[in-house]
Amino acid sequence: MTFSPDELAGEGDTLRRIANALERMSPPAEPVPDFDAADAFIWHVGPDRLQPVPEVNRVALDLLLGIDRARDTLLANTVQFARGLPANNALLWGARGMGKSSLVKAVHAHVLDVVPDSALKLVEIQREDLPAIGRLMTHLRQAQARFVLFCDDLSFSHDDQHYKSLKAVLDGGVEGRPQNVVLYATSNRRHLMPRDMIENERSSAISPSEAVEEKVSLSDRFGLWLGFHPCGQDEYLAMIDGYCAAYGLTIAPERLRAEAIEWQATRGSRSGRVAWQFFTDLAGRSGLHL
Repeated sequence: MTFSPDELAGEGDTLRRIANALERMSPPAEPVPDFDAADAFIWHVGPDRLQPVPEVNRVALDLLLGIDRARDTLLANTVQFARGLPANNALLWGARGMGKSSLVKAVHAHVLDVVPDSALKLVEIQREDLPAIGRLMTHLRQAQARFVLFCDDLSFSHDDQHYKSLKAVLDGGVEGRPQNVVLYATSNRRHLMPRDMIENERSSAISPSEAVEEKVSLSDRFGLWLGFHPCGQDEYLAMIDGYCAAYGLTIAPERLRAEAIEWQATRGSRSGRVAWQFFTDLAGRSGLHL
């Protein structure tokens, strides 16, 4: 079968119209993140995007008192990673208000100062966005920078399937974790699941050990376990003294001690967070701008 020149021209126009229509129907290409825009980002989904954080809410590393071992261990691991050396994922677990998330942010800032040209970025991902972590890893894997992926207050309930997405990224899967990414997570639970849930599955499941092992094995994929425990009164008062010294607030020691003890008694607990809340109140009453 042969076609005349006019027929061939008509067919060409038809194909071009079809191609243009298909191009309009196809989704736009995802924008390439600008990792030079900031040192910290927040991952959002729907649509996927990395939001730059111009100024991170954090405290200086030397103001985090009473957690020396965890501080030194996480700092050494992060310095190794920033220098392109092997480093472990880290799970910071334990008592609430003892500085787990503050330590991650403070260590990141400190490493930027002590490791010149490290190009270390902090990327926060929310627990509910973990199913999209694979798409985030695609962006990070292709970048030249190195990334501390930070998930705060991580935990799972008995019917929560988000942990499977995280498990594949930590160790498993064909691709595995990119060499330029390390994961730091904080949790009040060492095994990321309630103790009563562990005991219930052990007592009710057909294969008790297998029922628990699948979720407990997630915490095993963190090379570093850093425990945070409730502080005593001396540590609590030392934290407040440190804040006063750092910000130049002068107050009679007897008055400071009495008010600090009264503050923690009304709160019913002692922690770094309670110490900072007391100092914030004290600074406000003293006319000190933080």
